[in-house]
Amino acid sequence: MYPFLIKIKNLKRRTKIVLISIIILSIWFWFSLPSKLFDTPTSYIIEDRDGNLMDASIATDGQWRFPYNDKVPPKFIACITTFEDKRFYYHPGVDPIALCRAMLRNVRHEGVVQGGSTLTMQVIRLSRQNKKRNLWQKLIESIEAIRLECSDSKKKIMALYASNAPFGSNVVGLDAASWRYYGRSPDKLSWGEMAALAVLPNAPALVHPGKNAQVLLKKRNELLEKLVSNKTIDRSTCDLAKIEPLPTDPLMLPQYAPHLLQRFKEDSRAQLLEATKVKTTIDLTLQKNVANILLQHHNVLKGNQVNNACALVLDVETGNVLAYVGNVDDRGADMESDVDVIKAWRSPGSTLKPILYASMLSDGMILPNAIVPDIPTQIGGYAPQNFDLTFDGAVPASRALSRSLNIPAVRLLQQYKYQRFYDVLKECGITTLNRPADSYGLSLILGGSEVTMWDLAGVYASMARALNHQNSNKGITLTKDFHPPQYYITTPRSSIVQTFNALDPTSIWFTFQAMQEVVRPGEEGLWQQFSSSQRIAWKTGTSFGFRDGWAIGITPKNVVAVWVGNCDGEGRAGLIGVQTAAPILFDIFRQLPSAGWFKDPENDFVFLPVCRQSGFRANIDCPDVDTVMVPKNGYKSPLCSYHKLIHLDATQTFRVNDQCESPSMMVHKSWFVLPPAMEWYYKQKNHDYIPLPPFKPGCGSEDGGKVMELLYPSADAKIYVPLEINGERGKTIFTAAHRKPGIKIFWSLDDEFVASTVNFHQLALNPIAGKHIITLVDQSGESISRQFEIVDKTK
Repeated sequence: MYPFLIKIKNLKRRTKIVLISIIILSIWFWFSLPSKLFDTPTSYIIEDRDGNLMDASIATDGQWRFPYNDKVPPKFIACITTFEDKRFYYHPGVDPIALCRAMLRNVRHEGVVQGGSTLTMQVIRLSRQNKKRNLWQKLIESIEAIRLECSDSKKKIMALYASNAPFGSNVVGLDAASWRYYGRSPDKLSWGEMAALAVLPNAPALVHPGKNAQVLLKKRNELLEKLVSNKTIDRSTCDLAKIEPLPTDPLMLPQYAPHLLQRFKEDSRAQLLEATKVKTTIDLTLQKNVANILLQHHNVLKGNQVNNACALVLDVETGNVLAYVGNVDDRGADMESDVDVIKAWRSPGSTLKPILYASMLSDGMILPNAIVPDIPTQIGGYAPQNFDLTFDGAVPASRALSRSLNIPAVRLLQQYKYQRFYDVLKECGITTLNRPADSYGLSLILGGSEVTMWDLAGVYASMARALNHQNSNKGITLTKDFHPPQYYITTPRSSIVQTFNALDPTSIWFTFQAMQEVVRPGEEGLWQQFSSSQRIAWKTGTSFGFRDGWAIGITPKNVVAVWVGNCDGEGRAGLIGVQTAAPILFDIFRQLPSAGWFKDPENDFVFLPVCRQSGFRANIDCPDVDTVMVPKNGYKSPLCSYHKLIHLDATQTFRVNDQCESPSMMVHKSWFVLPPAMEWYYKQKNHDYIPLPPFKPGCGSEDGGKVMELLYPSADAKIYVPLEINGERGKTIFTAAHRKPGIKIFWSLDDEFVASTVNFHQLALNPIAGKHIITLVDQSGESISRQFEIVDKTK
């Protein structure tokens, strides 16, 4: 048996009882305090990256109570210990001298005039929700105060008091009081201001700013005199502090980021976080400037009943949010300013086009300047239109991107497959694609899906980050470079090295080069003439129905995203990205330091011979070939199919064949030949385009190539013709293209001849509702037939 147990066994019964009682009391004493002393709700607080208060919300119990702060200003410590507990750093939680003095005064005055409680005892009383004050409660407070002193330092006890003491009205804690009464943090208060706050917890119901000012003034000045007596401050400091004004009505707290505060509250609740205070990554000066810029433009835009706008500024390297303005601050009117549009699901318009371009470059499906058809297009029941309703015939892919042409984008997506692009968007970080790819179809590239500004800005920041790291990563893209933005510092991101296969850095570089060529609005269009101007890759977007105007800009250091529109989805004429969002974008970039431009790729590219006219890999018939840098998979791209070898007579005026010309007399020449539909539109805007020469008389027919094409309608098209202003049904314009100038085309509708055209092959017809067949026959006997349907929506 253990010696200790033997000794207990040999003790007398009374001694045993005493010993056991001591043990039980010791256990009770140690566990008399709850594990968490204060469990009251606190205000949600967000600070900028330097610790400055940006915004706060009242606690759920209606109190302005900031979260626990372990940093207590020395001025408050000096004031509160002088006023409440001058032996705070010497007693064990209970001050016998103060208790005796209080008892004597209370007996002498036959009432309670002095409590004798130490700051530690007051902490206990506050934690117990101010239970009825009597001798029994005072005893419990004394015991628990001693217990608190056994486990916690004086510094922590002081911090607990400063964070939970009442300061009048619904203000609890020094931090809240300092902001509510003086509009700044406690560490920036003067001696006079701090002394005024220090006397409030002693009688918060009787003395608080705006009430009993003379009592408050007297208490403050008495405290200042005591601070002089104990040599904490000198006489001149005391005299100056006494003439400082007292606080009056409570002040409004800063409201520089109300939408970010709301986001933090929602994130905290969703993640079940206990902390209600966060130090964000926001640059407060930039935050204010961006908010002011939005408000200035809002004052103009609301004249067109465009009531809302938001902006997000990111740091590329870290993904940190530098400015978060979720909406314009116009709460005086019914503008739905409380809606945080940064996290709202909106149509992206054309803002996803650069991602498709980069994806196709990465996969080697196109080269940067390969021409893409820009002609009337109908795919199934889908007929995209360019914003200006014109056609270029053929346009380099990079220029199609910089001009944001819709038809080339849809044709590229048709080639790439929308299912594949859907997967790329998800891999890059778009989280709002919650339906199957088939439900979006080809409209995915023109705003047929929904995105959030948060996701969209995060994707472009990730692309820029991957491009900045291209050389250190030896030309590959890593998954760690693709991550969403963050507005406060979280745990370190995964350092696992994995290759991100959707986009390679060289393709991103070519994409940003194309985006840099977009014509800027207004005076910004002359940006290249000023050496101080930033090089910015940027893209605008406008959703269907003029509901959303977008602009997003990228530099090596920053990404700026801007949205303009109405929260309720109402469209407005003129709500176009380049006219509404782009000016805001460039005003914001003027607030940011110049970032230079992305470094040229040093890895992950190849040099290929490229046809100068078509932009495709050069074939044997391409006459003008440039050796250019392209993404590494560029060798997979198709060869040029637009150059072919033709045979001309000695004068090079006519095409010939061996039926009419001796091979020895022929001139063999490579010719840039576009299909009839592309050629018809292309030559209208490219006057240096030379059509194929005609065949020499007597040389027979064409060489089997396509010479005539019906541009509109497409096969099996369903056409609705609206009523004109006069109430009559309008006409349908049928359009064809022919390679031969001056040729006559004969038009028939349902096997009945209707008209003929020469050179300009357009015909206005008014077929009745139902299915029809249009037939075209040229002078050489070439023919085209196509079925279409006129839809009558009145039935």
